Formats: sequence, structure tokens, C-alpha cells
Amino acid sequence: MNDLMSLGIHRLWKDHFVRSLNPGSRPLPSLSPNPHQDEQQRQPWTMLDIAGGTGDIAFRLLDHATLINNDPHSKVIVSDINPAMLAEGRKRSLSTPYTHSPRMEWLEANAEELPPSIQDNSIDLYTVAFGIRNFTHPQKALDEAFRVLKPGGVFACLEFSKVENRILNAIYKRWSFGAIPIIGQLVAGDRDSYQYLVESIERFPTQREWRDRIAEAGFLIPGKDVEGDGGWENLTGGVAAIHKGVKPLTILQ
Repeated sequence: MNDLMSLGIHRLWKDHFVRSLNPGSRPLPSLSPNPHQDEQQRQPWTMLDIAGGTGDIAFRLLDHATLINNDPHSKVIVSDINPAMLAEGRKRSLSTPYTHSPRMEWLEANAEELPPSIQDNSIDLYTVAFGIRNFTHPQKALDEAFRVLKPGGVFACLEFSKVENRILNAIYKRWSFGAIPIIGQLVAGDRDSYQYLVESIERFPTQREWRDRIAEAGFLIPGKDVEGDGGWENLTGGVAAIHKGVKPLTILQ
């Protein structure tokens, strides 16, 4: 489905998404003589990829940490509510170095109510790509993300969004509503699922609205200026967008 909605560009978006997060990066070694502080700075990341059953983002996260940041220890928990998607991800992992690695864990869970195994303040990076628009209560998922992230941890979302250029938007909507359901019927024999896909994208909040919902959950918004503009990154003119939020180091009561 993502191939049809993005004409295959979603793979490039995912690559850019992961690069922008730079998983496995560490602060420069402290100049302090305190070795315990240096060790604390060098702790591996614990990442949680939500609605990530196929492993598309998780494999990229680990590849980047390992190959770019020389980090062989950071791990990712792949969570999905759909066991069939998790089974597909495990199958795909057979062609990666992470098949039997303790660096990858598979978890069947509802993002709106994560299990106790995902403890408060335990996650460094929470990612969700092309999934949160399908949640029944996205705000509950944001609240859960805030709960499980460590202070200073990052929430990162890649999702289909709103095209900002009027001409491009008209072309994109004609493609989405006119062609996608028909192609779904011809290729997969499933018009209804593809019709739902385009309608779910249309219902999803605008970039500004979604940014504000992330802020309502308690996150700080990188890139938002003093006039209230910005705070997201458009991809391909807004066909998709990246949103991030940072859990404050100190939570105001």
C-alpha cells in the first residue's frame, strides 16, 4: 500500500527518517575525570518501534547504529498489535544479522496501552512510521510514548500528511481517490482496504494540528519558532511528514 501511496518513495523517506534520528550516537567523551560519568554517556540505546511488525524501521535503526556509529549494543523492541505482521517481520529478519540477536525483540502489544514490561522512563527512542493514523485513540498512544520514554528521550513519527502546494495537492488527491482504490481492486482484489487507506490519510490531522497534539502530551517540539510556526519536516511537499517530540528533563507538575 505504501508503494502505491508514495510511488515507492517511502523507502527513501524511511532512510531519511532513520538518518535524522542517528540511532546509536553518543555524546562526546566527557572531559571530566569521573569515569562513571563517561560510562553513563556511553550506554547503548533502547529503542521501541511501534506498529513496526515488518521490521522496516527496526532493521534500519540497528544497521545505522552498527555501521554508522559503531554501536553493536543498542537494541530495538518491535511492537505491533497484529501477530501476522510480527510473523512477517521475524521472517524478514532471517536475511539480516539480527535473527537470533538479543538486540531485537518482538512484542505483540497495543500502543494505546503498552504492557508492564515496557516500564516508565525506560526507552531512549520511540518510533512509529505509517501506523499512528490507524490507531483508535492516537492521543492515548502519545501519552504512552511520553510515559515510557526517558527524560530527554525522543518521540519520532513518520506519517502521510497534507500536501501544502495547491496544484500538487489537487494532483495527489486525484491520484489517491481516483486511482488507488481501482488499482487495489485490480492488483489485490481488495478495493475496500485501499479506499480506507486514502480516507485515513485524509482524516489525519494537518502538520500543525499533529504537532500541537504531540505538545499536548507533554513533549517539547524541536524546530518550533517563537511565532508558533514549524516543528515538523515535510517530505515530497507534504505527502509525508516527520514529527518529533522530546520528553523534558524536568517534568512540571
